[in-house]
Amino acid sequence: MVSELTSTVTLTGIAGHKLELPTGLFINNQFVPSKTHNTLETLNPATGEQLAVISAASPEDVDLAVQHAKTAFKEWRESHGPVRQKLLLKLADLIERDADELATIDALDAGKIFGESRQMDVPNAVEHLRYFAGWADKIDGKSLRIPNGFAWTQREPIGVCATIVPWNAPLMITIWKLAPAIAAGNVLIIKTAELTPLYGIKLAQLVLEAGFPAGVIQILTGLGTVTGKAMSQHMEISKLAFTGSGAVGRQIMIEAARSNLKKVTLELGGKSPSIIFDDADLENAVFWAVIGITAHNGQICVAGSRLYVQKGIYDKFVEKFREMSLKAVAGDPLLQGSSKGPVISKVQHEKILGHIQKGVEQGAKLLYGGKEVEGKGNFVENTVFVDVGDEMSMMQEEIFGPVAAITKFETEEEVIEKANNSSYGLSSAVFTNDVSRAQRVSHALEAGQVTVNSWAMLNPNTPFGGVKESGFGRDMGEDALDGWTVLKTVKIAILPGKL
Repeated sequence: MVSELTSTVTLTGIAGHKLELPTGLFINNQFVPSKTHNTLETLNPATGEQLAVISAASPEDVDLAVQHAKTAFKEWRESHGPVRQKLLLKLADLIERDADELATIDALDAGKIFGESRQMDVPNAVEHLRYFAGWADKIDGKSLRIPNGFAWTQREPIGVCATIVPWNAPLMITIWKLAPAIAAGNVLIIKTAELTPLYGIKLAQLVLEAGFPAGVIQILTGLGTVTGKAMSQHMEISKLAFTGSGAVGRQIMIEAARSNLKKVTLELGGKSPSIIFDDADLENAVFWAVIGITAHNGQICVAGSRLYVQKGIYDKFVEKFREMSLKAVAGDPLLQGSSKGPVISKVQHEKILGHIQKGVEQGAKLLYGGKEVEGKGNFVENTVFVDVGDEMSMMQEEIFGPVAAITKFETEEEVIEKANNSSYGLSSAVFTNDVSRAQRVSHALEAGQVTVNSWAMLNPNTPFGGVKESGFGRDMGEDALDGWTVLKTVKIAILPGKL
C-alpha cells in the first residue's frame, strides 16, 4: 500500500548515515508537489520494501516546467561560455563531494553495488561535466568564401530541450545529456526513470547549490506513460534525448512526428558481441568478458552477452569464465562483502528467468546458473549457456540480465558474419594480440563502438552511440554537441563601391 506524500523522505545508508531528500518536483529552482497531487512509489530491489513516496509529474507539471524553461532561455542563451563553464565545474565539484551519498542512492534505489557506483558511475559523471565545461567557450563555426561576399556558420543552442533517462545508470547517463546541453546554452528538463527517481532529487539539490539560474535545469519524477509521453508530445520542447528500450524509442519518434517534429536522439538496446581469438591474452579476455556480462547484473546496454570464442581456446576459456563468474557474492549492495546486487524489479526478475527457460526449451546447453537466489529481493544467479545456436533467442534478443551465451568459431570471416547477425549495433569487443586483425575486424563490425582487449571504455572525449536498431545520435566527445545545437549560416554580399 502506498503511503501518503510527505515533504521529505529519509534514507539510511552505510553505517546508519541518514540522507534527507525532498519529495517534490524540481521546477524553477523550487521543490513543489504535482499540480494533480499524483505520487510515485519507489522500492528497494534488494528487499522489495518501500523506499519513498514522491511526487509524480502530470502533463500540467510538464507544461509549467516548459514555460519556466522558455523564460529562462531568453537570458541563458546569451550567457557567455565562461559563465556556463563555471557552473558546470561547480556542479562537478559538488557531485564529487557528495559521491558517497549518490552511490548510496544508487545502491538503495537501483540495486547497484555501492563500490561500483562510487568508483565508476559517479567519477564518470564528474569527468563528463568537466570535459564539457571545457567546450562551453569553444563552440564555434567556420568562415567561408562565396562569390561577391563572405559567409560564416555559427552553432546556436536549440532552446527548450528535454531528456528521458533510464534506470540502470541514472546519474551517469543524465550527466551525459546535461553536460553538453548546458554547455551549448540550452535549457533542459530531465525526466528520471520511474524505477530509480531518487538520484534526480539529490542532483536537483546540487543544481540549486551550484547556482544555476531558475528554469535552466529542471528535474521531474513521474511515469513514462504520463510524464514521458507529455514531454514527447509537447509543442514547445524542441529536442528530446532518450536512452532506453527500442519500443519506447519508436513511440517517441511517432509522438515527435505528430507534434512539432522536435529533434530526437536515441540510444537504445544492444546485443553486444565479444570476440576472443586464439592469440588473445586469455586471462585478460576472461576478466573483461565476465565483467561485461555481470557488471550491474548485465543490466547495461553494452553488456557483452554474445561471446564468440575461437576453437583452439574454447574449452580453456569456458572453464576460466566459469571459475571467475561463480565467485560473485549476492547480497545487500551497500555491504562491502557483496559483489552482486539484485535486478531492478520483480518484473525484470521474471523477464530474465523467462528468457532462461526459453533458452533451455530451444535446446541451448545450460552450463550453470539459471535460478533465482533464495531470500528477499530480486536476485538472479549468474547464468551461462554454451554451444548456443545463432538463431536461438539467447543470441538475438536483449535480455538485460546476467545471462551469457558462449559459442565457438573457427575463422575470422565466420565470426564477423555471426557478430553482425543482429538487429542491434551498439558496441563490440575484440580480443587479439594481432594488431592487423584487430583493425580488420573492427572495420568490419557493424557497431557504433568497438573496443580492443577491453570492454566498454566509456571516456568523456570518445563518442558513444549505436547503429541499426541501437539508435542514432552520440553522447560524449565533441560530436555530442551536434545533438544539442543548430547550425546557422550567415551570408553577406559586398556591394560595389561608388566613385
